Amino acid sequence: MLEVKADALEESFDAVLQADRIAGIEARMDALDDAVRTQATRAARPPLDGAKGSETDPARAAFTERYLRRGIEAGVELKSFSGASGGSGGYAVPREIDEMIEATLKSISPIRAIANVVRTGSAGYRKLVTTGGVVSGWASETGARAETATPTFEEIAPPSGELFANPSASQAMLDDAQFDVEGWLAQEIAQEFARAEGAAFVGGDGTNKPKGFLTYATAAQADGARAFGTLQYVPSGAAGGFPASNPQDRLIDLVQSLRAPYRQGAAFVMNSATLARIRKFKTSDGAFLWQPGLAAGQPATLLGYPVIEAEDMPDLAANSLSIAFGNFTHGYVIAERAETSILRDPFTNKPFVHFYAVKRIGGAVSNSEAIKLMKFAES
Repeated sequence: MLEVKADALEESFDAVLQADRIAGIEARMDALDDAVRTQATRAARPPLDGAKGSETDPARAAFTERYLRRGIEAGVELKSFSGASGGSGGYAVPREIDEMIEATLKSISPIRAIANVVRTGSAGYRKLVTTGGVVSGWASETGARAETATPTFEEIAPPSGELFANPSASQAMLDDAQFDVEGWLAQEIAQEFARAEGAAFVGGDGTNKPKGFLTYATAAQADGARAFGTLQYVPSGAAGGFPASNPQDRLIDLVQSLRAPYRQGAAFVMNSATLARIRKFKTSDGAFLWQPGLAAGQPATLLGYPVIEAEDMPDLAANSLSIAFGNFTHGYVIAERAETSILRDPFTNKPFVHFYAVKRIGGAVSNSEAIKLMKFAES
């Protein structure tokens, strides 16, 4: 009788333990399901601005979430804003924003895309150019070797200036988590910078801005006969336009005026109105001189060379320099500071927050033999 009761008691204990095990397993399964659902919800939810997946960049978060949105300066890297005064300062744009600006500038600033762009650490950039190579000579096996001439150096100091933009956003826009403040800021700054620098690279006077290649002295003399820093022009043969017969011959003269070492990588530069006239030129057999790009992303060509449309180039007029042809990688240098500085101003124009961005940019012709111009005149 006692054995029977003990067996029944053990069976009841086993049942209780089994029920506890089942309940624990079910609880752990429920917790796992909740975790999976939470993770799925987070993955489906659009990430907040400044977030990159599950990783968080402290510098980016400090700049975007703390400084841009709420004006909290703690944790933001300070940079010098003026070379003359150490007390005034700005904030370095995070690398992601700066790269976005650079990519946008290249796509909408045509001269920047083909020129030689150098990054400088200060405003005092200089470039040395030799105007003559090392002269050699012939001699017999035992003959005396006379001293040969040495090359002449010329210093190029591109004029520079502070290129700035001052876009604004309302505080309500910054408080909105769905507002892409980085994309907006980069796009606004890039558009304003590209519009200003595009005009300066072509026609800038060199006063607190780059010196455009059309503002240099011009002459009809070929290379070696004109002074260093003077660009050669080729006349079109008619005032304010092309001659009535064989106008394409003038374009061939312009191409051949550029020496062969520079023609590799050369391009035409003109505005869309001038290009519209040239696109109608035909050869004697009826073929167009202008050829569209055969593949996506390939530029159109004129006489086998790319055509760059720069709307800051002048329209056709008497004595205008409306077409440029050359190797701008050798012919024009753009010197810029490596970082863009930005200063947040929520006080001047409440309730708008201004973002004052500044970048120092200079530009100048570095080799006057690498760029040729067409002057629309009879001679």
